[in-house]
Amino acid sequence: MTLDLITIPCLSDNYAFLVVSPDGKRAALIDAPEVAPIKKVLQDRNLTLTDILITHHHADHIDGVEGLRTPGVRVIGAKADAHRLPALDLMVEDGDHFDLFGQTVDVLDVSGHTKGHLAFYLAASGYVFTADSLMAAGCGRLFEGSADLMWASLSKLAALPPETLVCSGHEYTTSNIRFALSLEPGNSALISRQSQVAAMRRENMPTVPSRLAEELSTNPFLRANLSEMKTLLGMADATDAESFAEIRKRKDRF
Repeated sequence: MTLDLITIPCLSDNYAFLVVSPDGKRAALIDAPEVAPIKKVLQDRNLTLTDILITHHHADHIDGVEGLRTPGVRVIGAKADAHRLPALDLMVEDGDHFDLFGQTVDVLDVSGHTKGHLAFYLAASGYVFTADSLMAAGCGRLFEGSADLMWASLSKLAALPPETLVCSGHEYTTSNIRFALSLEPGNSALISRQSQVAAMRRENMPTVPSRLAEELSTNPFLRANLSEMKTLLGMADATDAESFAEIRKRKDRF
């Protein structure tokens, strides 16, 4: 059974996500940018919050935790990052698993944007919560990790089933696509995605989650290993990580 997924816009361009239990009465939250919009959804849908899963320590992903924490709510986050996260009830690391409403959550270390950044993968529902690692048509800036580390993290995510829904943390898709087109102006899938995203944003619709298959065909950071991308970069003999590093440098300057 696929668990219901609710995308909640927060702050100016953040997203939080709720995964709803099969009985429709309970919900788990992935990241807590702010309290009010999350509480409103919980109240409007008569949902009881049971868990808060934290991807990484940045304030725009954790500032709402204490305002949402009540007795019985389990807060889950990275063991390696516990010193700069809200108090954790369950500390996890790469390769760990835990149960959520009868489904297994696989914990993936996707460090790069920060060290200790986690992704949470629910194979049975086909969701991966990536926050600021793999993003819609992009990836997070390398604030704490190296290009090699981020490339390894993105490669881990790219290996998931292509139908997986990538639930990322920000509404950056429009600008990410503009950058992607500067590298691959002839990518027909990317051109089509730009039109779709523009239409969605005109209606103030979230452009996340996105399918991994779509990311593989349009996200330049996942395409760093392709020979055609390396040729476009003028780096035909580069390693995959070197190609990724060059794309990240160009995006930082874009």
